[in-house]
Amino acid sequence: MTRTDLTGSFAGIDVGGTFTDLVHYDSRAGRVRLAKVPTTLDNQAHGVLAALDAADVDAAALDLIVHGTTTTTNAVLERRLCKTGLITTEGFRDVLELGRRTRPQAYGMRGQFVPLIPRDLRLEVPERMLANGTEHRALDEDALRAALRQLVAEDCEALVIHFLHAYANPAHELRAGEIAREEWPNGNITLGHALLSESREYERGVTAAVNASVQPLLRRYVERLADRLAERGYGRDLLVMNGNGGMVSARIVAEEAAKTVMSGPASGVMAAAYTGRRAGIPDLLTYDMGGTSTDVAMIRGADPAVSHEIEIEYAMPIHVPMVDVRTVGAGGGSIARVNAAGLLQVGPDSAGSVPGPICYGKGGTEPTISDANMLLGRMNPDRLNTGAGGVSLDTIRDAFAAKVGAPLGLDPVTAAAAVLRIATAKMADAVRMVSISLGEDPRDFALFAFGGAGPLHACAIARELGVPRVLVPARPGITNALGCIVADLRHDFVQTINRPLDLCDMAEVHAAFAAQVASGTAAVERERVEIAELRVVHSVDMQFIGQTHLLRVPLPDAVPTREALQALFEEAYFRRFQVRLPEIRPALVNVNTSVIGRRPEVDLSLLIDTSGRRATLAEARSGTRAVYFDDWTDTPVYWRDHLPADAMLTGPAIVEQMDCTLVMEPGDSAVQDADGNLIVTVGGRS
Repeated sequence: MTRTDLTGSFAGIDVGGTFTDLVHYDSRAGRVRLAKVPTTLDNQAHGVLAALDAADVDAAALDLIVHGTTTTTNAVLERRLCKTGLITTEGFRDVLELGRRTRPQAYGMRGQFVPLIPRDLRLEVPERMLANGTEHRALDEDALRAALRQLVAEDCEALVIHFLHAYANPAHELRAGEIAREEWPNGNITLGHALLSESREYERGVTAAVNASVQPLLRRYVERLADRLAERGYGRDLLVMNGNGGMVSARIVAEEAAKTVMSGPASGVMAAAYTGRRAGIPDLLTYDMGGTSTDVAMIRGADPAVSHEIEIEYAMPIHVPMVDVRTVGAGGGSIARVNAAGLLQVGPDSAGSVPGPICYGKGGTEPTISDANMLLGRMNPDRLNTGAGGVSLDTIRDAFAAKVGAPLGLDPVTAAAAVLRIATAKMADAVRMVSISLGEDPRDFALFAFGGAGPLHACAIARELGVPRVLVPARPGITNALGCIVADLRHDFVQTINRPLDLCDMAEVHAAFAAQVASGTAAVERERVEIAELRVVHSVDMQFIGQTHLLRVPLPDAVPTREALQALFEEAYFRRFQVRLPEIRPALVNVNTSVIGRRPEVDLSLLIDTSGRRATLAEARSGTRAVYFDDWTDTPVYWRDHLPADAMLTGPAIVEQMDCTLVMEPGDSAVQDADGNLIVTVGGRS
């Protein structure tokens, strides 16, 4: 199907820890409206409505709202979960607690793990399926009903049914689900195999437990938001971002609530992939720096890396497809201090948004990365969006002198520069590892910088990595909200085979792929959202017999031969590990399909109002200020919305805009493309 431009009025709204961002795209009027308002943590719906008001958007006139929410992510990380009960196979109630015999601390005896569902709410019933799918012991339906009634009496709000080897034969789980719907007081019932049909009881059980524990929270939130929007006249579908970078209708999102965990970082990566493809730069390392942490991801060929094996914290594996995002504890609020060994340390402790960095003027007293940028002239104190009055540079200078400079024998400016060098090295290591761990060289990519603080450090990080180019999108600070607009519909499926490749029935493999395609196509169709084309992507998870880790192998079609699978796996293994093992038999573990409903094109050039552009670069210049690089340098400052369409910049330079600041170092140069992206060529690379 030929792609068409997206027509209509659309709002992408992303809820972050500090701000709720909105992008309103109206193709009919040829206009984009933006808003950034404080997040209302007690009820995120208030912040969503406030963003619509701030952008002066009439909800009744919208054709579609796509929403990225942190409801489930925060609930899991903060353990603010609903009371949940588990019914499992007799003898296996402790699978969630035993896990994989790992420890929170690799060395020493400290640290503990608290399972999501306590032991007294994990009940057993007689039943047993074998790994080959044959019934070993019938389901005791009377025992099941008794267990259900016990959990109802304990006031459990959600239920997990997780039977051994249900991925091989779900008959017992399906029957248990039918009985549960007769006994359970609500619809918050999760069948383990329905969410994740793959082997490994621990991972499947934890994923199901996460899903059930957040399901009531998400269901209440989206229903409350949908009701408030309906009161304003919005009568269309509300879509919610998933962690795999796709989106799903709010009507069905709670059925697989676990898939919305970590959807915030995913939406930014999807916007990066979309922007890079339009800019002709499909291979990107994304770098999203916020106030507390930095998220990095890899995009190859405009397709983000998606993993089925994300562990968001110790003993919390969520084995549903998620964009593979790695996080490091370095953000604008990361605190700089001299540790007991006399070494300068930056992060992971953060000043957060309250009291925040010193420069926020909200009572913060600890020097942070943001304060270092302010002291070194990289940020404009008059444009800091904190909601407070700010403080003087003398206050920041005194803090660096006392808490960093004095212990190290440095003056405040040199101490602040040292803080930025440490932060740059730390963030560069994170970017390096997300590429090297996947067998890629970071020098083959461009760095995509976004987030409120990303463009401040991007050029320095690229220089550290040897990355040749930095792509700074038109609106870096609201990239996650833009991701909500450009994201596709996406449904991912996994089916476990788990047999040596030479013993696999290839007809069974082909049938599994066909069933996944049919399920995905039906799911896309029931979401009632305009798409330009339907794309299907197949892959398999394979390993050499005796190994524990899996390797994802992309496939060209859904009917691979046995010989083709072996050749593709061996080649993928060699690319990743640079070794061949012809003497070991491979095993086919999982078959996977992603069904993607590609949405029509969005004109990103509308993100910057062309009426504000100036005819020359000199007219876009808003001033000059002293900025510290290796020494104080008088540096031109530009307002991004005023840059001419064919702007060409040379460093050093500062480019300011509503949502962030770009720092170009001496030797850097930049050009602006048709979509308003600034593409920086990094100078002085080793």
